[in-house]
Amino acid sequence: MSSSNGNRTTATSSSSMEGWLYLIRCNRFGLQFSRKRYFVLDHHLLRSFKSIPNSTDQDPVRSAIVDSCIRVMDNGRESINRKVFFIFTLYNTSNHNDQLKLGASRPEEAARWIQCFHEASLKGAPEDIGCSKRRWQSFSLSGSSSRNHQNSIDWTLSSSDVIAPSPWTIFGCQNGLRLFKEAKDRVSGGKKRDDHPAIMAVGVVDGTSEAIFQTLMALGSSRSEWDFCFSKGSVVEHLDGHTDIIHKQLYSDWLPWGMKRRDLLLRRYWRREDDGTYVILYHSVFHKKCPRQKGYVRACLKSGGYVISPANMGKQSVVKHMLAIDWKCWRSYLKSSSAYSITIQMLGRVAALRELFRARLGNCTLSDYSSGELTRNRRNSLKEEYANSDTQIQANERNPDNSIEEVDPTQSEHVGLVSLNDADDEFYDVMEPSNCDESENGWMTECSHQKSQEIRHQKLSSAANFVRKLHDLAVHKRGYVDLQEVVGEESTTCPYGSTLPKDPTCTLPCSLTEADPSTFLIRGENYLEDRLKVKAKGTLMQMVAADWLRSEKREDDLGGRPGSIVQKYAAQGGPEFFFIINIQVPGSTTYSLALYYMMNTPLEDAPLLESFIKGDDAFRNSRFKLIPYISKGSWIVKQSVGKKACLVGQALEINYFQGKNYLELGIDIGSSTVARGVVNLVLGYLNHLVIEMAFLIQGNTREELPEFLLGTCRLNHLDASKSVCLMP
Repeated sequence: MSSSNGNRTTATSSSSMEGWLYLIRCNRFGLQFSRKRYFVLDHHLLRSFKSIPNSTDQDPVRSAIVDSCIRVMDNGRESINRKVFFIFTLYNTSNHNDQLKLGASRPEEAARWIQCFHEASLKGAPEDIGCSKRRWQSFSLSGSSSRNHQNSIDWTLSSSDVIAPSPWTIFGCQNGLRLFKEAKDRVSGGKKRDDHPAIMAVGVVDGTSEAIFQTLMALGSSRSEWDFCFSKGSVVEHLDGHTDIIHKQLYSDWLPWGMKRRDLLLRRYWRREDDGTYVILYHSVFHKKCPRQKGYVRACLKSGGYVISPANMGKQSVVKHMLAIDWKCWRSYLKSSSAYSITIQMLGRVAALRELFRARLGNCTLSDYSSGELTRNRRNSLKEEYANSDTQIQANERNPDNSIEEVDPTQSEHVGLVSLNDADDEFYDVMEPSNCDESENGWMTECSHQKSQEIRHQKLSSAANFVRKLHDLAVHKRGYVDLQEVVGEESTTCPYGSTLPKDPTCTLPCSLTEADPSTFLIRGENYLEDRLKVKAKGTLMQMVAADWLRSEKREDDLGGRPGSIVQKYAAQGGPEFFFIINIQVPGSTTYSLALYYMMNTPLEDAPLLESFIKGDDAFRNSRFKLIPYISKGSWIVKQSVGKKACLVGQALEINYFQGKNYLELGIDIGSSTVARGVVNLVLGYLNHLVIEMAFLIQGNTREELPEFLLGTCRLNHLDASKSVCLMP
């Protein structure tokens, strides 16, 4: 049991839970509001009450059945009338308008509810439900029926399913923090030179990962209790529940003498892992709503962020803070070694964060220091020196837009940031009594149902135009590429299965080959007893072809198109069977990466694969698994992708297309805000990455173990400009 802000949440089993949640609805003006309700999930039965029920026989306001057709979408963090909610949506895969939007006051509560709904969906609902007093309704308005699949999500404690060397080397310890630097790939003649290397500080903080995450996400005056670099902060644009654009202004007190104040314009992305780890990632962007500020030099954060992992039964957390930043210094007065030391000093915020939580445990109040009195005297004494130094530097700078003028002394003080999302007029948030009463017996009002369709359409539209919206957000770093900036080639006819070349040597840009299977860990023969994973020894199928395509629409069923490699083998009447994985990235231009795997042996020789091919979509969604790995690339991309196996069908929409000699999986990346955030980040660095993936079907019973890999792939520096444009 856990409680926060008066909310009680109790988990009794993996698929049973009860507690307070908020129904998120729209009023007749299209503005969102919340209604607090007590929800009880008992395996596949979901009930809603206005108050905590006194007995199990109490009639609910509303009830529903959570079966295998129900999905849960993590919508992330959202502010509604100045209250922050962590939103998730339940919807039916056969009817996306049949949905229920809920909010929790804490991310851990939302994560536990999402996990329980996942488990309930995987277990499905029994065909006959006995209930004497009430008629249980399916979550779907039209009803749904499916077979009962007794499966479970892989909630193993392993943080990685990939065997890979660590790219970090320790080089020192300061303020109780271990300091690491990222090793660079060697080239002929020595190491690559990098004037702005990636540095990471690691420390242990006496707090839960959730509390630390909330502290790091705050941009208000409370941040001055630990962040000695921070002056002001604001949210420039909210992209979705997991991504936004933020602006930070930094003090100059902690910078070297004579150095101007810096500011940062960042794209911030966050997510929560299954084990309670929180990941916050940043990188610099341009944005028309936030031009360069007078009196500030805009630094460039190439990559950076935090990884907060729970430790000691969740009572403590290991905090990793990484920065690779260009301070935009003139080397005539500040050498690269000094910039290196500035980055190390900024990483010292982890030590300040540690002391903040230590003080909280000791019931020490920091209100006397929250407005910066500890550094104010020093700042006032050095203010005149900074002004004189800035005047000298101004004459030597090349860009007059970055020059500093005389600054109002009050701007140097810690200023509390008022929330940018002001509350709407209360008149618009009040529902008419008749509307409220009529809607109590339904999940949504009629207005809310209509608005949900509009919102769903807007979400699909925003997913389709997500990359276009980022057109003006080119990352201020060398090598960043926005797909929308790629000049399109003329449409050509496509020989499906031959648009992406294979290169076993991995030296040809924009090519692929098969990855080493032993890099990946899979469930061993005794996994149900010892929970141990073993190295994969090989693959069941061989990768024979690949496509790298772009189009104005989603391209489905590539295996069934005339002239494809699949149809050529089908015409010969051979025993070959194809397993096609079509990864679709939506946008104003949709990109498709299709991987063709083939086997010559009969399907009967692989019973689990045969069950997958002949099974229904619910069974397939509960078993198809992907293991990702960025073997070469930026730290921010490696952290965003991770190295943990994922049941793809539980997070993304998969459309299945089947022919006599093939099964194709169309994976829609745009169906999840979390996945969209990760993929759009990856796309910006695409031609600088080496991406490895392994695909398999999860084994849940003794007869299905050990697992086996269907196939692997290694993508070498993909280039969007080299994708083949399909004719409309």
